[in-house]
Amino acid sequence: MKQPLWFDRKFDFSFTQNIFPVIIERLSGTPARLEDKVTGLSESLLIQKPENAWSIKENIGHLHDLEPLWTGRLQDILAKETYLRPTDLTNTKTTEANHNTKSVHNLLSQFRLSRMETIQQLEALTEEEIYLTALHPRLKTPMRTMDLFLFVAEHDDHHLLKISQIIKQSSDSSKRSDS
Repeated sequence: MKQPLWFDRKFDFSFTQNIFPVIIERLSGTPARLEDKVTGLSESLLIQKPENAWSIKENIGHLHDLEPLWTGRLQDILAKETYLRPTDLTNTKTTEANHNTKSVHNLLSQFRLSRMETIQQLEALTEEEIYLTALHPRLKTPMRTMDLFLFVAEHDDHHLLKISQIIKQSSDSSKRSDS
């Protein structure tokens, strides 16, 4: 089953219930889920770029690369800015970071540390702050703090799935060559 491209995704933030504690829990679990997926994988699999897409290491590095954007957007909302800061839609930071030359352990550690810092900021928010809004620059829709971090959790899962697909594709290819 093929997932839609990230920029083709549509999001519905019409819910009114406070699901922020669940969102925080989901975001907190991403580093462990990543570690579980990639522990024990060969270096050749970690840097494999199927169809010239990002490798597993590049997907992990990308999650770390975007963490300052998420916390910056949180600051935009808390400062009552009209718009959330834009992102580089070409992902230059990830492209130029050369994540494939880094150790997977370091990539995972960096992401875990930056995500833990984000979680600490989120856990300190008041209920009033999680309902503050700013407009998302690409989607042109208002996002509450809660919506922004649901968006982040969806983004995490998007890249976790990309990693799973690389692993599965490699496994399927290995099975075919063993036959």
